[in-house]
Amino acid sequence: MAIALYTAVEIVKANPQITIVGLCGLVSYLIVRYYNSPWRKLPPGPRGLPIIGNILQMHEKQWLQFTEWRKTYGDLIYLNAAGQPVIVINSLKMASDLLDRRATNYSERPRNIVAGEIITGGLFLTFQNHNDPIWRRMRRAGGEALNKGIAPKYGYLQATESLILTAGLLANPKTWDAQLRRTGASTTLTMVYGLAPTLNEHDPTVTAIGESANVQTTAAIQGAHWVEFFPWMKYLPSSVAPWKRRAEERFSLDSALFKKLFGDVRRRLGKGQQNESFASTLIKDAERLGLSETENEWLSANVFAAGADAVAAAGDWWIFAMCLYPETQRRAQAEIDSVVGRSRIPTLADMDSLPYVRAMAKEVLRWRPVDPVGIPHCAAEDDWYEGYFIPKGTVMIPNVWLMNRDPEIHGPDAEHFNPARHLDKDGKLTVVIPDTKEENQLSYGFGRRVCLGRYVANNHIFLQIAIILWALNIELPKDANGKPIPLDVDDCRLHGLAVRPVPIQPKFTPRFPDVIETIEHELEARHIKVEEARAV
Repeated sequence: MAIALYTAVEIVKANPQITIVGLCGLVSYLIVRYYNSPWRKLPPGPRGLPIIGNILQMHEKQWLQFTEWRKTYGDLIYLNAAGQPVIVINSLKMASDLLDRRATNYSERPRNIVAGEIITGGLFLTFQNHNDPIWRRMRRAGGEALNKGIAPKYGYLQATESLILTAGLLANPKTWDAQLRRTGASTTLTMVYGLAPTLNEHDPTVTAIGESANVQTTAAIQGAHWVEFFPWMKYLPSSVAPWKRRAEERFSLDSALFKKLFGDVRRRLGKGQQNESFASTLIKDAERLGLSETENEWLSANVFAAGADAVAAAGDWWIFAMCLYPETQRRAQAEIDSVVGRSRIPTLADMDSLPYVRAMAKEVLRWRPVDPVGIPHCAAEDDWYEGYFIPKGTVMIPNVWLMNRDPEIHGPDAEHFNPARHLDKDGKLTVVIPDTKEENQLSYGFGRRVCLGRYVANNHIFLQIAIILWALNIELPKDANGKPIPLDVDDCRLHGLAVRPVPIQPKFTPRFPDVIETIEHELEARHIKVEEARAV
């Protein structure tokens, strides 16, 4: 009202010929326009500060703040990030309605100047807009090489890496966390580039790509750089903007690294020495897929970056769960013993016969999502939803943490690790929560931006769990007096976009006398030197 009156007065000052009747009409028009403005219909949210809005309230563990705000503001929360509209989605129904059913409008990514434009040169699939022709070509190529039908071909590799990991846990239990990271990196490196398993976590290639992925994901965190809120800063000279100089240097380093890795695959392929891999598929189908050499190089790197750290973080949380919920470990082991026995290791062929182990793989992603707020989407055009206005360009943040732990969906024990929630009364893996793409959890994202590698990741997590539990018991760490050390399940640490538990030291022991011998036999059959696997 006050704004309308002030505006009318200013107009009259500038135009003294306006009559009283005209003034009244103008005031009425402005008042009606004000009250009919769609911006008055934004979802509720916390009050922010002048100019910067809610930036200071969007702290490191945003998912916890968003979850707390739900109690006050509901399932849609509006935030102002220095003029950038942000809407947090706190319910599965709303996330599905907007990000899935209205995917045409909500498949864009918010602009990310540092991560999406400078560090990756607009070539990273994760940060590209879905209307970008490059995104469409890269997404299609990635989907063909990682779809549900193709995923099983990586099963032998994933089983081999899980065996190496199991041997390493027995020989060097104190380095279990580093071994999980090595396994994730080595599996993905072999899958993408066709290299032999990497038995050293500090392998230069693994270290270089891991550093690249960490820099990218850290830069992508909402609010990581002021330039995201004040885009004019992008045009500052690198000499006076250290953040920009570092980003440009990273792009040059990464481009050279990805070019070499992909070029090596092409050279080995030409000599008939290249194993089947994601990169070799891109090379063979290059003409049909329509990707340039540079696009192929970055797409291959994108698949590595997206897969390695996420799978390792899921493994961290699973080990944590085995220490906290030993009864679930015993039930999974009983199922493995009844189906697989003890004379051979589990394989992907056993997947349908191990529903509880499969449920355990689903549950770890639900219980502790690796990325609790997902990667933001963006509204391409103005929209209305349940009476609320969503402006064009609004950043849409799905609170995956809350949706994965909603008692109305997952039951009153939603905060606990319980694989049985994914089974029916007969113990079959048939319980499917609508709008989760048969995953029963939302950690793989939404709509047209759902994770390309989810089928490969699901197989990897299943095999890793099945082989380790076939071979080992995992126990809660103990103090100097032999008493179990209490674990704080709510404590965690950020590694890029991935969230990991605080470091612990579990105890790993063989489940039966022939474990080590059977593992060694399997490794030898796969041409892996047992001594090297033990030294991992």
